[in-house]
Amino acid sequence: MTSSTIHPTAIVEDGATVGEGCEIGPFCHIGPRVVLGSNSRLHSHVVLAGNTSIGDNANIYPFASLGHAPQHLKYKGEDTRLVIGKNCLIRESVTMNPGTIQGRSETTVGDNCSFFTGAHVAHDCVVGSHATLINNVMLAGHCTIGDYATIAGGSGIHQFTRVGHHAYIGGLAAVEGDVIPFGMVLGNRAHLFGLNLIGMKRAGFNREAIRNVRKAYRMLFSDDMTFKENMEEVETEFPEDPLVQDLLGFIRSGGDRALCFPRSTRLS
Repeated sequence: MTSSTIHPTAIVEDGATVGEGCEIGPFCHIGPRVVLGSNSRLHSHVVLAGNTSIGDNANIYPFASLGHAPQHLKYKGEDTRLVIGKNCLIRESVTMNPGTIQGRSETTVGDNCSFFTGAHVAHDCVVGSHATLINNVMLAGHCTIGDYATIAGGSGIHQFTRVGHHAYIGGLAAVEGDVIPFGMVLGNRAHLFGLNLIGMKRAGFNREAIRNVRKAYRMLFSDDMTFKENMEEVETEFPEDPLVQDLLGFIRSGGDRALCFPRSTRLS
């Protein structure tokens, strides 16, 4: 195994754990409770603080700040965590905060995620694997972001909002409601604009799977009946389809926020 390379201007405090094969660039600061996985690279001026764990193969760019105290006025120094998975790309000036005791006491990021310049992950968020946050995306506290979700530049996600897996959030969107799996939302305030069909194709879903989800979407948001009746019809139409059932499960499980709907759909 290859030992790590630490620039002489970097500070790695006693107690920190740095895996094999890491490259710690100039003027980085790693706090005493940080665990940094193997083969990770901190380019320069990166600060890792608090009770923070980062998986193998992280690629972290200048002025990223990970693990400092959450931006929560009730935080009084409690021992909370930030956990980041493997193979994550974290570009310049990204910030991520640990959890709070008012929430999960932990902020969690999955594997293979990409966070572009200026993105922020607030306290108690859960970000799935393969998620992408483009420049200046803002996740407020307690958000849940599903696997393979993409959030385009400058978007803001309201606290406690859920974004389903494979969803797409358009640029500069202000998202106040839950976004269904495979959904695409646009605008301020954001509304459901259809399905993330390009994302589904890129993810390898076959034509039949995509066709069924499209039909279920049209049925769900039809104006002919109430939304509850529409859900019952979709359940009857697709009792064995795993993607449609997953979509229905997301809706049934509910959350603190209402769903994002298309603009023309009744909410009854």
